[in-house]
Amino acid sequence: MDRPAPEDRTPPTPPLTVGVVFVRNLLSGVRSKGLDGDAFLREAGIAPEALADDDAHVTLQQYGDLLRVLMVRLDDETLGFLTRKSKPGSSLLQARSALGAPNLETAIRRIAHVFGLLHDDVSLRLLQSGDEGGLGLEFHDAAVQRNPFLHEFLLRAYWRLFAWLVGGELPPTRVDFAFPRPHYSAGLGRIFPAPWRFDAAVSTIWFEARRLQMPICRDEAALAQYLKEGPVQIVLPRRDHGISGRVRLHLQRSQPQWPDLERSAQALNMSAATLQRHLAAESTSFQALKDQLRREIAIYRLHTSRVPLAKLAAELGFADSSSFQHAFKAWTGSPPGRYRRSAS
Repeated sequence: MDRPAPEDRTPPTPPLTVGVVFVRNLLSGVRSKGLDGDAFLREAGIAPEALADDDAHVTLQQYGDLLRVLMVRLDDETLGFLTRKSKPGSSLLQARSALGAPNLETAIRRIAHVFGLLHDDVSLRLLQSGDEGGLGLEFHDAAVQRNPFLHEFLLRAYWRLFAWLVGGELPPTRVDFAFPRPHYSAGLGRIFPAPWRFDAAVSTIWFEARRLQMPICRDEAALAQYLKEGPVQIVLPRRDHGISGRVRLHLQRSQPQWPDLERSAQALNMSAATLQRHLAAESTSFQALKDQLRREIAIYRLHTSRVPLAKLAAELGFADSSSFQHAFKAWTGSPPGRYRRSAS
């Protein structure tokens, strides 16, 4: 377990949380092979019974730990999703093939070639359409293709790798998914910050074609560090952008006051109506952002400290402990006391 944090300290920037549906997705490769995932969950500090609760959340640290556990215990960097394992070192082999490439286009072609030597179920394809370029997934096994999370996992992993190779920035212009819209699609916003299209012919992450000529600017030393942090880089959601990001940052910096809509709008130099309109255009609301941040802080504090519930309620801007406990149960499906015991 993590060492308990001091009770009078709230982290200024709490970690994000992850819905339990994404934990189930991470285990879907294991379970497709008839294996029980409970031991992996416990090793990552996640209570197996939490997976039965659609409203449950885990910390990003736990989610990253589960990814590491699966890679180590399965001896497979692709987590059991593919017919042939990706033995430890497979990612290193692919990334290393790109280091001497003159530009991103050549790097993608080299990585796709090495990936093809390792796997039969799916191929990586460099695609170009007008002023856009992209990485597409060409599946050769229908059973493997049916798992939507595999599409998401591969697109996310290789997009992050390509972005890192060219210095850290490769903004996607859109993302196509070759499967129907899943019920958890709202949670994809922080993973793929671009317009999505479902039921596409090929799962593809697109970016500006001109970026294919960007030079590769990484070396062996940087690669070693990147792969050391690889699992976290793969699962780490993006922070909110636009007005949503500004509101979230303002709320973080204002703790423990938790300003209301009017005061927050004033701090952002706009009217409350304008702020509401901007947030609605980003498919969210002030209250949703506020509750999301309070939920993340609450989950983090319950996992990493022994702070009394009454004190935590005050930190989160609730009038009393009862109001906090009611809200937390609505957020996660579990009272905070029981949630803390499960985490322990």
